[in-house]
Amino acid sequence: MLLSIDEGNRQPIYLQIVRQIKEQILVRELNAGDELPSVRDLGDTLGISLHTARSAYQVLAEEGLLRIRLGKKARIASVPDTIGWERFADDFALRVRELIVDGLLQGSELSDLHRLVDAEHEALMARGVGDKGKDSA
Repeated sequence: MLLSIDEGNRQPIYLQIVRQIKEQILVRELNAGDELPSVRDLGDTLGISLHTARSAYQVLAEEGLLRIRLGKKARIASVPDTIGWERFADDFALRVRELIVDGLLQGSELSDLHRLVDAEHEALMARGVGDKGKDSA
């Protein structure tokens, strides 16, 4: 597992870690049962606090992507084939709407926002993620 922290990124460090681990699960660089570094090891490797590392792991555990047991290293959970599409779609729509509103308030045009989405989609495609996510990896 290779993670990096971008100090210039406005996204909190724990969310940078969450995003990178999710992407690695998606492209099958991390698979069900794979062991992750301990919170302490992750903190030491990345030069972050134990609280930040723990927060990242906790988010992933709450989303069902990580299994955490006291005294054991965290492991990637078995990802179910369906993740509650309706709930996900509702959450996704709200997040997209929020991003669109924020972008428009910053003076962006809708076409600028479309280009950003297309660029992120291309970056994921370059990593082997197709339109169907894990099914086409």
